[in-house]
Amino acid sequence: MNIPVITAGQLATQSARRGRIRAVIMRGGTSRGLFFHDRDLPRDPAERDAVLLRCMGSPDPYRSQIDGLGGATSSTSKIVIIKQSDRNDCDVDYLFGQVSIDKPLVDYSTSCGNLLSAVGPFAIEEGLVPAHDGEVTVRIWQANLGERIDARVQVCGGVPVETGDFRIDGVPFGSAEICLDFLEIGKGRPVLPTGQTIDSLMLPDGTTVDATLVDAAAPTVFVRAADFGLSGSELPAAVNANASVLARLESVRAAAAVKLGLAPDHASATRDRPASPKIAFVGKAQDYQTTSGDRVAANSIDVVSRMISMERCHHAFPVTGVIAITVAAATSGTIVADLRRESDTTEEGALRLGHAAGVGKAAAIVVRSGATCQVTRATIIRSARRLMDGSLYVPT
Repeated sequence: MNIPVITAGQLATQSARRGRIRAVIMRGGTSRGLFFHDRDLPRDPAERDAVLLRCMGSPDPYRSQIDGLGGATSSTSKIVIIKQSDRNDCDVDYLFGQVSIDKPLVDYSTSCGNLLSAVGPFAIEEGLVPAHDGEVTVRIWQANLGERIDARVQVCGGVPVETGDFRIDGVPFGSAEICLDFLEIGKGRPVLPTGQTIDSLMLPDGTTVDATLVDAAAPTVFVRAADFGLSGSELPAAVNANASVLARLESVRAAAAVKLGLAPDHASATRDRPASPKIAFVGKAQDYQTTSGDRVAANSIDVVSRMISMERCHHAFPVTGVIAITVAAATSGTIVADLRRESDTTEEGALRLGHAAGVGKAAAIVVRSGATCQVTRATIIRSARRLMDGSLYVPT
């Protein structure tokens, strides 16, 4: 058997044919993504996106992302670009990209609240924010949506604390709390973009569906689960196996995108803007079983919901979705407010959301004057962990 000998010259040529980019893999909330410094990526947006797609292993017609670091789900096919902020009121700028698994597309139209929880620890450990022991506040400019969020991170020995007893349903291990304060929800944009608590959306097939359109943390569409023959407590596998329901939900999402002026037509919304707005179906509080087999009692939650992300049912619930549904629940007349049970929680504006992986909690205070709503406070607690860092190799 003849084994070919690779010369030093061939090795040098091979090395020149691939680029090396520093990256950090981080878990934030119930998502995982690749974090990059803006300075390490190409300046040209098209070239940058081509590199990011190759890093994740997209587009992949097999939907496995086997030749990259994507995890073949919407929760793991994500990238984050961080840079020092030029704003006086912020420390870092956070740009999020949802990477399509099977299409050559990086969608920057929305944010990821789960990975947002990892921005503070990343900024501290990368030296973008001075660290001191105790609680460190990282002021984040969410570049996709133009909003400021403060992340409160516990630090010990100059390093973000990652271990603790705090648990998130959907994450198997305990961690340390990271508090996210959304400070500018609705600033410059109405929380109810159409001025209505419920809109009737016309679909291409001539039918109509009631929906509540909310722009809080990210544009989100809420519909009644019953209008789609659902309860709201279905597990993701059952939802993903129902092609007709997924297609109808996507049709409603696309109609909402057109209604909100985010896309010129239904086809463009599906093709060019798959990540935003997101859509969730909502049902009344009920007993159900989570994906891990745990039982959730109806009296421990206020509402059940499942969110669709990139035309698949989310395995838990995005943070931006939790904020949006909490704001919708606090706004009388919306589909969510009409379906929520009378809560026995003592915290003002609190919502206990039953999702596929368990229970999510958030709080939002909404002040309404006629058709105008103002969110005075929205807070959620998540966790994050640095998984690894090093060099990513990209064929050039």
